[in-house]
Parts: sequence; structure tokens; C-alpha cells
Amino acid sequence: MNHEHPFAHYIRTLGKGPSLSRPLTMAETREAARMMLAGEIEPVQLGAFLCLLRVKTETAEEMAGFADGARSFISVPANAPAIDLDWPTYAGKSRRLPWYVVSAVLLARSGCKVFMHGAEGHTGGRIYASQALGALGIPVALTTEEASRQLAANHFAYMKLEDLCPPLHRIMGLRSLLGLRSPIHSVARMLNPFRAPAEIIGVAHPHYRPVHQEAGQLLGQPALAVIKGEGGEAERRPEKEAVVFTLRGDEMRQDDWPPLAIEPPPGFDEKLNVALLRALWSGEAVDRYAEAIVVSTAAIALKLMGRATGHEDALALAQKMWDERPR
Repeated sequence: MNHEHPFAHYIRTLGKGPSLSRPLTMAETREAARMMLAGEIEPVQLGAFLCLLRVKTETAEEMAGFADGARSFISVPANAPAIDLDWPTYAGKSRRLPWYVVSAVLLARSGCKVFMHGAEGHTGGRIYASQALGALGIPVALTTEEASRQLAANHFAYMKLEDLCPPLHRIMGLRSLLGLRSPIHSVARMLNPFRAPAEIIGVAHPHYRPVHQEAGQLLGQPALAVIKGEGGEAERRPEKEAVVFTLRGDEMRQDDWPPLAIEPPPGFDEKLNVALLRALWSGEAVDRYAEAIVVSTAAIALKLMGRATGHEDALALAQKMWDERPR
């Protein structure tokens, strides 16, 4: 007699049809994630689960449960320094340079401890965080111990998901086999491995903003900002209004940042040359629009961390940090 596999319950719950199926609870998704990452399920079950979750799109409870389950597969040193800001980067940039990386480094050089983590190489023709950091002369950490040392010394560290959580990275890599964007891209944004009190998330699709907001609340995230950023990353387009879905404690709000009086120049970022990131930082190149991206993105993070109270204060502080940066 064949006994039903314990993971079959989760597939059946998601896939019994329009009248009988239902979303998973946070506890169910946490256990499902544990089984997946521990290698306790069959490949066919993994594919079915990911496709069912993707077709219906993940709920806040499912996102929070999966992230919570995945966290137990990430080892962080007990003596790791306290982090101010978690900055996930899981999209990659195809139309513009990853100026948000410069914003994160600006915050770090100004005293904020920033941990960045992301996936790379999942989509061809995109520029990822490690390339931007390479242009800025900043190494990528291969272990959380190394990241902890970099954070203590330089207030910044970046890890690729393949090093941070290898089993989660392997599941994300199934996109080329399934032909679908994996829900892991959304889940990984919520990992916050060092448990930073503030987290800034960029999404490509507006409907994911409240889902991340609610998932953050379920996970007990103290402060969270979710924006529809340029290319799906947490990067502001300064000439447009920025609608930021925020979480502070249990309070969920929408924070609307008015557009700045600036427009991208003709041909901006046309060549996607990462050397321009270093040139802007050093002052060898002057580009008011690129500077506005860096400053206005950093301003959102400063307000999120409580280092500024209003939009104008945050922008002024970010501009002061930029003007006084160590070139």
C-alpha cells in the first residue's frame, strides 16, 4: 500500500480547483518551505508547488511563512554587528545603471550599517549589484562571517543568495526549466538575515507593495518601505511621484513623495557603463540627474530609519551626505 507523501497536503490545498483550493496559512508555508529547503520532497512536487503558487500569486501569509522558514537555513554569527538597514536586490537593471547601489554605499559611508543581498544571473542582459560594487572597488562577501567583518569595518556588505542560502538559490534557478518567474524572488526580499530594524524593498509590480507590507507586519518587521522602483529595484525616479508603502510597528501607511524638478537628459544611461558609478562618486563625472537618483533614494531610507522626520529634511540630509562624501 502506498502512503501519501506528507508534502502532498500542501499541493492539494493549493490545487484542488476554484471552489476547494485555498491559500496556505503562514504556519503551513513555513513547514512547506522547511521541507523544500531540506530536500525532503520530490522534484515533481517542487515544480508543482512553485507553479501553483505562481499562478495564483502568493499571499502575505504565504510570503511571510516562506521567508520565516528559509531564515532557519541561514547561519548568522552570534557576534555579528547590529545592522541599521536591510537592502534586498533581486531584479537586476536592464534599462538603467544600478544607481541604488551608490545610494546604499552613501548611507554606509555616512555611518549607517547596510546589508545588501540579492540574486544574480537569472535574466540575461542585466546589470547586478556585484558588477556595480566591483566598479566602486567594494568586494562581495562569500560568507556571513565575512559579511560581519565588512559591516564592522566599513558599515556595508553584500552577499549573493547562492552564498547566503544555497538551497533557496537552487530553487530560484528552476525558472529556466519552468518558464515562470519564481515566487522565490518575492520571498527572498523578505529574508532580512541580520534582522535589521529597517528594510527597503523595490518591486516591479504595484500590487506587490501591500503584500510585502502585510508580510512585514506578520514577520514583526519594525520598519519597512516598499516602492515600485526603477526596474524592480529600490531606486527612485526623481522626476516622478514616489508612492512608498510603509510599515512602522503595526501601522501601515502610504507615504507619497512629490516629484523633483528634474528630468533625465537625452540618452541618459544609454551605454550602461558601470564605470560611470565610480566616476560620479569620485566627482570625475558630473550628472545632476544621476545625483538626484542617488540622493532621493537615500532620502527614502533615511526617513524610514527615523534619521529624518519629513521629505524635505530627508532630502536635505541625503544631499549633505553626498556633498561631504569621502571621494
